[in-house]
Amino acid sequence: MSLPAQPNVKLTNGPDYRESYANSVQMRVNVWDFFLVFGTLQQQTETQVEIRNFQGIYLSPQQAKALLGLLQQNIIGYESAFGEIKLDPRLTPTGPVH
Repeated sequence: MSLPAQPNVKLTNGPDYRESYANSVQMRVNVWDFFLVFGTLQQQTETQVEIRNFQGIYLSPQQAKALLGLLQQNIIGYESAFGEIKLDPRLTPTGPVH
């Protein structure tokens, strides 16, 4: 069985398109969707962090899984070119799932 041909895709930016920098992403998950909240994190003091959220995006579970695959593929390529990405062990993802 062969895979169906890929359609030609034309990408255009709508009038509300914008690009922003985020160094904080929070996620809420339920049966129907994944909700990603993007923001900027600013460390006020050694023990005080402020996060200013600016955009929330809902994804279907299928779209979230497709995004996971794209991120994995690109992180592998990035680390091959530039070395391992190290994470701060204090910022381990935790929290409730909604």
